[in-house]
Amino acid sequence: MPLRITTWNANSIRLREASLRRIVAEIRPDVLCLQEIKVEDGRFPAELCRELGFDHLHVHGQKAYHGVAVLSKLPLDQCHSRHWCGIEHSRHAICTLPGGIELHDFYIPAGGDVPDPDANPKFRHKLDMLAELTDWLAMRRGDGARVVLVGDLNVAPLENDVWSHRQLLNVVSHTPVETEGLLRMQAAYGFVDAMRAVVPASEKLYTWWSYRAQDWAASDRGRRLDHIWLSPELAPNLVTAEVARGARGWDNPSDHVPVTVELAV
Repeated sequence: MPLRITTWNANSIRLREASLRRIVAEIRPDVLCLQEIKVEDGRFPAELCRELGFDHLHVHGQKAYHGVAVLSKLPLDQCHSRHWCGIEHSRHAICTLPGGIELHDFYIPAGGDVPDPDANPKFRHKLDMLAELTDWLAMRRGDGARVVLVGDLNVAPLENDVWSHRQLLNVVSHTPVETEGLLRMQAAYGFVDAMRAVVPASEKLYTWWSYRAQDWAASDRGRRLDHIWLSPELAPNLVTAEVARGARGWDNPSDHVPVTVELAV
């Protein structure tokens, strides 16, 4: 049975109804994982999601900031959330899909503008969360679970995940301390980067384009901040992976575009 899982940083879900409808119609996810929903649980548009066929929801929201949600056409089990670094931000939702697939939806801190953990608490928080997740995943390594980890991880780890490796080395999201931290986190559990399993690391690949660009497509100064990772037990089930680049040009778009994998399960 094919299983389509999409991750998308909506950048305020209540502003993106039209985009949400297009994602459902054009990408056809069975499971849609959202980040930066920017709304508390009680004001999340649950009825709209059910209208679109997602009868199963796990929302971990927060007023005005952050927030993650899992929308599913399939039953969800064992839904819960975790906080990291002793900070009660809504950044991590966990569910079990049919077949025992363990799904993690993350929103890693963006980290502010200054890549100095001593001068910038937001950057320190980002590095601390990456380190804490790395330790947690390392303790689980080899547990044999079928895991999908998705989300806006806010790091573009590879040279071709940014429009200019040289010019962005001192820009938050592509500094060496971040890229090395994210790759350590990936290796701690042995995850396979689903997008790079399909699109070679020698090719440019982006999922985010700044609102500041007058013409995002012409300048094409993107970064790959949104990721889908598969555990070693699940990676052989990967059929395809896609970035919906065109979604950046939709009316009233998010600055992130949807990323989708299809698994044979």
